[in-house]
Amino acid sequence: MLRVAIITISTSKSAGQGVDKCTPALEEYVKSLGGEVVGADLIPDDREQIEARLRHWSEPGASDVVLTSGGTGLAPSDVTPEATLAVIEREAQGIAEALRIAAQPHTKYWMMSRGIAGVRGRTLIINFPGNPKSIAECGEPLVDTLEHAMALLIDRGDAGH
Repeated sequence: MLRVAIITISTSKSAGQGVDKCTPALEEYVKSLGGEVVGADLIPDDREQIEARLRHWSEPGASDVVLTSGGTGLAPSDVTPEATLAVIEREAQGIAEALRIAAQPHTKYWMMSRGIAGVRGRTLIINFPGNPKSIAECGEPLVDTLEHAMALLIDRGDAGH
C-alpha cells in the first residue's frame, strides 16, 4: 500500500479563513489510488515552510509519495514549484505534463499551472493545482501508472518491464 503524505498550501486557509476543501479532496484521491494517508499539513504560501515539509515527508520511511495542492499558478505568492525544485533531485516531467493535459478539458486555464513532479530519495513528489475539483480530474492519468512508477522507484522488482 502506498504511504502518502499530503500538503495543502494556502495562506488564507491556513490562517483559518474559509473551509479547506483541498485536503479532503487529496484524501479522497489517495483512497482512489488504494493508498494510505500517513500525514497531512495545511501551510501558507511560504517557500521555506513548503521546502521544510517536503523534506520532512521525503525522509527515508516517512512516505512513498507526497502530494501537494495549491501555489502552482502565476500569482507572485505561488511558490510551490520553486520550493519543489529546490527539494527534488530529479524531475518527472511527464507526470507534471500529464496533470496539465488532463486538466485541459475541464478549464481554459490549464496551461497556467506550473506544477512540478520529481523524486527526492525514494519519494515521489507531485504538485496538484489548488482547486479541489481539479485534483481528481488532473490525477486521473496517475491512477493506473503510479503503482508502476513506485515499483521502479522503490526497486521492488515487480515493475513489469
